[in-house]
Amino acid sequence: MEQYKKEFIEFMVDSQVLRFGDFVTKSGRRTPFFINTGFYRTGMQLKKLGQYYARAIESHFGTDFDILFGPAYKGIPLSVSTVMALAEGGAEVGYCSNRKEVKDHGDTGILLGTPIQDGQRVLIIEDVTTAGTSIAETMPILKAQGNIEVVGLVVSVDRMERGQGEKSALAEIHETYGIQTASIVTMEEVTEYLYNRPYQGKIIIDDKIKAAIDAYYEQYGCK
Repeated sequence: MEQYKKEFIEFMVDSQVLRFGDFVTKSGRRTPFFINTGFYRTGMQLKKLGQYYARAIESHFGTDFDILFGPAYKGIPLSVSTVMALAEGGAEVGYCSNRKEVKDHGDTGILLGTPIQDGQRVLIIEDVTTAGTSIAETMPILKAQGNIEVVGLVVSVDRMERGQGEKSALAEIHETYGIQTASIVTMEEVTEYLYNRPYQGKIIIDDKIKAAIDAYYEQYGCK
């Protein structure tokens, strides 16, 4: 596993973004782990998060695209922090996000940030995709802006569980929309790295939590 992935896993733990217990996802699944990027709250956390996303984007997509699109609301700070990190590496990319409500005065329309124009290449950035619900809402918004190319989707963690069928949500998105998908880390990598490994003086994933994770994937894991 690459060093930046190990550091990102520890970063999620330190930021209390990655938690283990008893949770219910947006899609209604009862899960022993939860990833909430809303807990990246400080300037330094957002700066580091953007750098990790930028590393994953450069690795999987390169920087030959025009717009990084972050769906409202969590995608807004993700897109902003990541284009800043990309700029530090020499890549000038615009950020864009949607509003939940169309604004009819001042800076009008459904979008904020860089306008999306015909011929542009757009990469979508999200926190976590569990069942592919969010992307189904995002694609029509993007396609309504003109003749653009959606080059892919990047998320922080691939939960590696079924979407609407037997395949993973990211695999279904790839098949449905014909776009490349990638993540900073997968849940398999997270489990492998943290299982029975002391970190900050304690074991994050012990035998009990590992058994709960295994049981979850027996029920919801992708084929």
